[in-house]
Amino acid sequence: MANTTFSGPVRSENGFESITKNGTTGAITTNASYNGTITGGVQAITGAGAADLTNLITEMDSTGGAVAVTLANGSTAGQIKIVTMVVDGGDITFTPATFANGTNITFADAGDTVTLVWANTIGWTVVSNSGATVNA
Repeated sequence: MANTTFSGPVRSENGFESITKNGTTGAITTNASYNGTITGGVQAITGAGAADLTNLITEMDSTGGAVAVTLANGSTAGQIKIVTMVVDGGDITFTPATFANGTNITFADAGDTVTLVWANTIGWTVVSNSGATVNA
Protein backbone atom coordinates (compact mmCIF):
# COMPACT_ATOMS: atom_id res chain seq x y z
CA MET A 1 0.00 0.00 0.00
CA ALA A 2 2.39 2.66 -1.25
CA ASN A 3 1.76 6.24 -0.19
CA THR A 4 -0.65 5.18 2.54
CA THR A 5 -0.91 7.35 5.60
CA PHE A 6 -1.62 5.92 9.01
CA SER A 7 -2.91 8.15 11.75
CA GLY A 8 -3.56 6.89 15.22
CA PRO A 9 -1.96 6.05 18.51
CA VAL A 10 1.06 3.75 18.57
CA ARG A 11 1.78 2.13 21.88
CA SER A 12 3.80 -0.71 23.28
CA GLU A 13 2.10 -3.53 25.15
CA ASN A 14 5.17 -4.14 27.33
CA GLY A 15 7.02 -0.82 27.22
CA PHE A 16 10.09 -2.26 25.47
CA GLU A 17 9.27 -2.01 21.77
CA SER A 18 10.70 0.28 19.14
CA ILE A 19 9.35 0.96 15.66
CA THR A 20 11.62 1.10 12.62
CA LYS A 21 10.83 2.21 9.08
CA ASN A 22 12.88 0.80 6.19
CA GLY A 23 13.89 3.79 4.02
CA THR A 24 13.94 1.72 0.82
CA THR A 25 10.82 -0.41 1.10
CA GLY A 26 8.83 1.68 3.54
CA ALA A 27 8.17 -1.41 5.65
CA ILE A 28 7.53 -0.76 9.32
CA THR A 29 8.74 -3.33 11.84
CA THR A 30 8.80 -3.56 15.59
CA ASN A 31 11.73 -4.71 17.67
CA ALA A 32 10.78 -6.02 21.08
CA SER A 33 13.01 -6.82 24.00
CA TYR A 34 12.20 -7.74 27.55
CA ASN A 35 14.42 -7.01 30.51
CA GLY A 36 12.01 -8.08 33.22
CA THR A 37 11.75 -11.23 35.30
CA ILE A 38 10.02 -14.43 34.28
CA THR A 39 8.14 -15.91 37.19
CA GLY A 40 5.96 -18.93 37.59
CA GLY A 41 4.65 -21.30 40.18
CA VAL A 42 6.70 -23.92 41.98
CA GLN A 43 5.64 -27.54 42.34
CA ALA A 44 7.22 -29.60 45.14
CA ILE A 45 7.52 -33.37 44.70
CA THR A 46 8.62 -35.62 47.55
CA GLY A 47 9.27 -39.12 46.28
CA ALA A 48 8.05 -40.54 42.99
CA GLY A 49 5.51 -38.64 40.93
CA ALA A 50 4.83 -36.54 37.88
CA ALA A 51 6.12 -33.05 37.17
CA ASP A 52 3.17 -30.88 36.21
CA LEU A 53 2.79 -28.66 33.17
CA THR A 54 1.16 -25.78 35.05
CA ASN A 55 4.13 -24.61 37.12
CA LEU A 56 7.37 -23.23 35.67
CA ILE A 57 9.53 -24.98 38.28
CA THR A 58 9.44 -28.46 39.79
CA GLU A 59 11.52 -29.03 42.92
CA MET A 60 12.21 -32.71 43.64
CA ASP A 61 13.01 -34.28 47.02
CA SER A 62 14.26 -37.87 47.24
CA THR A 63 14.43 -38.07 51.05
CA GLY A 64 13.14 -41.68 51.05
CA GLY A 65 15.68 -42.98 48.50
CA ALA A 66 15.95 -43.28 44.72
CA VAL A 67 12.76 -42.33 42.88
CA ALA A 68 11.34 -41.84 39.39
CA VAL A 69 9.62 -38.67 38.17
CA THR A 70 7.90 -38.29 34.80
CA LEU A 71 6.99 -35.32 32.60
CA ALA A 72 4.14 -35.40 30.08
CA ASN A 73 4.44 -33.84 26.64
CA GLY A 74 4.26 -30.07 26.62
CA SER A 75 1.11 -28.20 25.70
CA THR A 76 2.57 -25.31 23.66
CA ALA A 77 5.71 -24.88 21.57
CA GLY A 78 8.19 -22.82 23.56
CA GLN A 79 6.89 -23.99 26.94
CA ILE A 80 9.68 -23.90 29.54
CA LYS A 81 10.14 -26.33 32.42
CA ILE A 82 12.85 -25.95 35.08
CA VAL A 83 13.53 -29.04 37.16
CA THR A 84 15.80 -29.11 40.20
CA MET A 85 16.73 -31.54 42.95
CA VAL A 86 16.42 -29.81 46.33
CA VAL A 87 16.98 -32.75 48.71
CA ASP A 88 19.29 -35.69 47.95
CA GLY A 89 18.23 -38.95 49.55
CA GLY A 90 19.01 -40.97 46.43
CA ASP A 91 19.13 -40.51 42.67
CA ILE A 92 16.08 -39.21 40.83
CA THR A 93 15.42 -40.59 37.36
CA PHE A 94 13.48 -37.96 35.43
CA THR A 95 11.78 -39.20 32.26
CA PRO A 96 10.04 -36.88 29.78
CA ALA A 97 7.38 -38.63 27.66
CA THR A 98 9.07 -37.36 24.48
CA PHE A 99 12.72 -36.41 24.96
CA ALA A 100 14.91 -35.04 22.14
CA ASN A 101 18.21 -35.55 23.98
CA GLY A 102 18.01 -39.16 25.14
CA THR A 103 15.90 -41.42 27.33
CA ASN A 104 15.99 -39.72 30.75
CA ILE A 105 17.94 -37.47 33.11
CA THR A 106 19.58 -38.50 36.38
CA PHE A 107 19.65 -36.00 39.25
CA ALA A 108 22.26 -37.22 41.77
CA ASP A 109 22.91 -34.20 43.99
CA ALA A 110 20.93 -31.38 45.55
CA GLY A 111 21.28 -28.39 43.25
CA ASP A 112 21.32 -30.39 40.00
CA THR A 113 19.09 -28.35 37.68
CA VAL A 114 17.90 -28.73 34.09
CA THR A 115 15.94 -26.28 31.96
CA LEU A 116 13.83 -27.81 29.18
CA VAL A 117 11.91 -26.28 26.28
CA TRP A 118 9.04 -28.04 24.50
CA ALA A 119 9.28 -28.23 20.71
CA ASN A 120 6.22 -29.81 19.10
CA THR A 121 8.23 -31.72 16.47
CA ILE A 122 11.01 -33.16 18.69
CA GLY A 123 9.74 -33.06 22.26
CA TRP A 124 11.43 -31.71 25.39
CA THR A 125 14.91 -30.32 24.68
CA VAL A 126 17.61 -29.51 27.24
CA VAL A 127 18.70 -25.89 26.95
CA SER A 128 20.59 -25.71 30.23
CA ASN A 129 22.09 -28.36 32.50
CA SER A 130 23.87 -27.83 35.79
CA GLY A 131 25.11 -31.10 37.30
CA ALA A 132 22.51 -33.59 36.04
CA THR A 133 23.33 -36.47 33.68
CA VAL A 134 21.46 -36.79 30.39
CA ASN A 135 21.22 -40.50 29.52
CA ALA A 136 21.21 -41.66 25.90
